[in-house]
Amino acid sequence: MQARARHSVRKKLRVCQRHLKSAQMENSSSELIFLLSGLNETKTKRQIFFGLSILAYVFTIFVNLTLILTILLEKILHEPMFIFLCNLCVNSICGSTSFYPKLLIDLLSDSHVISYTACIIQIFGIYIYVFCESTNLSVMAYDRYVAICKPLEYHSIMTPRRVGMLVQMTWFLTFIETNVGIVLLVRLPLCGSRINKLYCVDWDVVKLSCIDTTLNNVFAFGIMVFHIFQVLLIIISYVLITRTCVQSQAERNKFMETCLPHIITLGILVVSVSSDVVSARLSSDASLQALRNSFSIMYLIVPPILNPLIYGLKLKQLRRIVWRRFNSRITALK
Repeated sequence: MQARARHSVRKKLRVCQRHLKSAQMENSSSELIFLLSGLNETKTKRQIFFGLSILAYVFTIFVNLTLILTILLEKILHEPMFIFLCNLCVNSICGSTSFYPKLLIDLLSDSHVISYTACIIQIFGIYIYVFCESTNLSVMAYDRYVAICKPLEYHSIMTPRRVGMLVQMTWFLTFIETNVGIVLLVRLPLCGSRINKLYCVDWDVVKLSCIDTTLNNVFAFGIMVFHIFQVLLIIISYVLITRTCVQSQAERNKFMETCLPHIITLGILVVSVSSDVVSARLSSDASLQALRNSFSIMYLIVPPILNPLIYGLKLKQLRRIVWRRFNSRITALK
C-alpha cells in the first residue's frame, strides 16, 4: 500500500512538473501587452477625432512630399538651404508615420492596446523624429550664419561635400542617440502595463520598471543638455546674424525671407516639446486627460504641418516653383 501511495505521489509530481514547465514555456513565448488609456475620455467623439486625424495625416504627407519632390526635381533648388529643408520634410513624414497610423487604428477600436515590440518601434520612430528635428535646425542655423555673416566665403565653405557630410552627421547623431536610448529601455524588466497616453513614449515605459532606472535618467539628462546646447547655439548664431543684418536693407530683406521661417520653426518645436513636458507634470486626474492629450501630441502634429507651409509661403523662389507646378498640373487635367 505504501509503495502504491509513493508511486501515486511521484506520478502526481511528474504531472505537476510537466504543467509547470509548459506554463513557463507559454509565459516566455507570450509578449507583454500595454494598455493605452489616453483615449478613454474620447469614446463619444471618436468618429470626429478619426476624421480630423486622417485629414491631418494626409495633409501632412501631402505638403511635405510636395516640397521634397519640388526640391529634388528642380536643379535650381539644389542649394544647401533647400537640401536641409528637404531633410526636415523627410523627418516630418517619419515622425507623423510613427504616430498617426496607431492612433487611427485605436480610434476605430474598442480596445486600445499595443504589443511590446510595436511600442518599442513607435518609441524608436518618435526618438528619430525629435532628435533629427533639433539637430537639423542647428545645421540650418549654421547655414544661415555663413550665408549672411560670411557671404563671400559661403560657396567655399558650404560645398556639396560639406553639405552631404552635415546631412549624414544629422542622421548619424540621431541614430546613435536613439539606439542608446532603446538599448537602455529594453534591458528593463517591467512590472506594469498601463500607459496614460495616446502613444508609447520612453519615459512612461521606464516608469513601469521593476528595477532602478538611474542609468536611464542620466542618459535622458545628458540628451536634454545636448539639445539645449543646440538651441543655445542657434540663438547665438541668430544674434550674430541680426547684428549683421542691421547694417543694410538688403541683408534685412534676406533675413526676413530665409531666417524668419527658421526662427518660427524653432519656436514651434520648443513650444511643442515644452507642452509635452507640461503634460507629464499634470495630475493623473481623469478630468485632465483631454488637456494632457492635447499637450502631449502637439510636437507630433504641429511642426510637421506648419514647417513646410511656413517655408513654402515665405521663400519666394520655392513658392513660385510650387505654384508653377501646381498650375501646370491643373491645366493638364482640363
